[in-house]
Amino acid sequence: MSCVRKRGAKWTAQVRVSGWRSFTKTFAKKSDAVLWSNELETRLRAAPLPTNQVNQKILLADLLLKYADEISPTHKGVVSETYRLKSVARRWIGKLDIRYLNKHQFIQYRDDRLEEVSGDSVCAELNLIKRVLDTADKIWNIGLPNNPVKEVSLPKKNKSRIRRLATEEKVAILDTAQKLQNPYIAPAIEFAIETAMRRSELLAIRWTDVCLKTGFAKLHDTKNGESRTVPLTARARCILDALDKNTDQVFPISATCLHQAFKRVTRKTGIQDLRFHDLRHEAVSRFFEIGMSVPEVALISGHKDMTQLFRYTHLNPNRAFQKYDLFN
Repeated sequence: MSCVRKRGAKWTAQVRVSGWRSFTKTFAKKSDAVLWSNELETRLRAAPLPTNQVNQKILLADLLLKYADEISPTHKGVVSETYRLKSVARRWIGKLDIRYLNKHQFIQYRDDRLEEVSGDSVCAELNLIKRVLDTADKIWNIGLPNNPVKEVSLPKKNKSRIRRLATEEKVAILDTAQKLQNPYIAPAIEFAIETAMRRSELLAIRWTDVCLKTGFAKLHDTKNGESRTVPLTARARCILDALDKNTDQVFPISATCLHQAFKRVTRKTGIQDLRFHDLRHEAVSRFFEIGMSVPEVALISGHKDMTQLFRYTHLNPNRAFQKYDLFN
C-alpha cells in the first residue's frame, strides 16, 4: 500500500508492498507525492512472481545463516564470508520469502547497496547470494524455480589499486610501529614488504616451516589451495633471526590485532589510503623492478593467474628509466 502524509511544509510519500523494502520520498507538492507513490506501487505489484515450488515459508536470511553454519567453515575465507552472510541476512532482502524471489528485488538491492559500498563489494554480495541459492537447490533439495540473481547485471568492478609505498612512508610506518607495545607489529609489516605474503599466510607460519640456514619458508594450504616455498631475502632472514624462537608461530598475533595495529600506525603517521594488502602489491612490484621474470615472481607470490599477478604490478617509471644506461 502507499500513503502520503504532510510533515511540516513538505509531503512524505511511503510505499510498502509485500516482498519489497519500504520506499520513502519527500516532495514539495502533495500531487507529486501521490503521483510518485501510485506509480511505484503499480510497478512493484506488476513484478512477476515465480511459480511456488517450496511447501513452506523460508526466509532468505535462513538460507544465508544455514550456509554460514554448514558451508562457510569449509572455505579458507570463513571469517570474512560469514561476516558478509550475516550482514546481508540483516538487510531487507534477507526478510523475503524465497518462494517469491524475483530479479527485480535483487536489482533494487544492488542499486541500494551501490549508494553505500563499492561495486566490488556489491558484486561479492550478489555472487555469494547466488551460491547460497544454488546450494539450497542442489545440496539441500530446497526446490527453487530459478536463481533470480543470475538474471541481475553485476555492477562494474573498481579499477585495480595502484598504491605504491613511498620510501619515506615505509620509514615512518616502521618507526611508529616499533614504538607500539606489541613487539611483533613492526617485524610483521616489514616481513610482508620483503616476502609479498598475504596477511593470513604470514600469520600462519610456524618456526617448523622456516629454515634460516637455507633461507626458505614453507607455506601450507594457501589461498590458491596449494603449498609453496618462499625464498627469503637477506633482510627477511634478519627480521626472523631477531624474533623470539620460543613460540609455535613466528608471529603469534591475531589477524584482527595486526589489522587494527596497522590502521593505528597509518593514522598516527598521517598516511592516507594505505592498506596492509598494499604491502604485498609493493613487494611484487619491487620483484619485477629488480629484474625477476613473471614465473619467478609467481613462484614467490603464489599467483596462478598471470592476469591477477599483473593487477598487483605497477612499476616505478624512474627505475625503468635508469635501466636505459645498460644499452649504452
